[in-house]
Amino acid sequence: MKTNDTIRVFVGCDPNNCDLEQMMVLDYSIHKHTSVPVEIVWMQLSRDPNSYWYSNPETGEGWNTTNWDTPFSGFRWAIPEYCNYSGRAIYMDTDVVILDDLLKLWNHPIDGKSIVAAKKVSKKTRMCTCVWDCSRAKNSLPSVEKIMEDADSHKRIMEMIKKNPRLLAPFNDSYNCIDGESLPIEDIKVLHYSDMGTQFSHKYSLKRLEAEGSTHWFDGEVLPHPRQDLVELFDNYYNEALTNGYQLENYRIDPFGTFPKKTQKGYVGNQVTRPTSSKSLFARLFKR
Repeated sequence: MKTNDTIRVFVGCDPNNCDLEQMMVLDYSIHKHTSVPVEIVWMQLSRDPNSYWYSNPETGEGWNTTNWDTPFSGFRWAIPEYCNYSGRAIYMDTDVVILDDLLKLWNHPIDGKSIVAAKKVSKKTRMCTCVWDCSRAKNSLPSVEKIMEDADSHKRIMEMIKKNPRLLAPFNDSYNCIDGESLPIEDIKVLHYSDMGTQFSHKYSLKRLEAEGSTHWFDGEVLPHPRQDLVELFDNYYNEALTNGYQLENYRIDPFGTFPKKTQKGYVGNQVTRPTSSKSLFARLFKR
């Protein structure tokens, strides 16, 4: 991989301006640390029929988001076709802070028959930050037309990759560090504050949205994050972004409006942020 390549980063985010704070911090953190040019594609539902991310829930056209956990769950599978099955592309959720040069992740080996590099821990595969080899993905992924019309395509493709481990080139955990895990900040390369209820951005976005007469797409319980050092890290990056000329308004779009998705009421987070509640859920399911 040439070091002077432009890195293509595709980011899944909300279409109703709920994620402005996350987008700004992610954008700033990418450019703070990355040594080569970066092109960011914000993947957001659109009412424009000419958009790759077009959806019309009222008529059933475009992307079917009915069974998605987030407003962008299924978009990651469209990236190779979007790129004309050429070159590489990085995907990440918008709730991410980059703490190292993305060039290192961009150049991660994708050998053999693998089509994507992503985090794999035991039997769990995490595609919330991953690197696509777009040409190799062509023969393994359904067409975007088929993906967008099937509300369960996200789940189906995840299962397909899990059942075919040869498709996945596993990368270092620190390049998709879920809520800090047990790592000190200096060892984290890509911080994914994944628990939707404890996200650092809520203290900014919820007040802003209330003042704008709007609500956040996450409808579960909001709780404090257990790692204060990571809270302070996000706050520092948020303030640094503003100081360096980044503005929330740079990421604002015309709101998409209502779209169908799964509710997050009863959401219990993950073992890192809420080990007790996660175990309690498992116990309740086991008893049933």
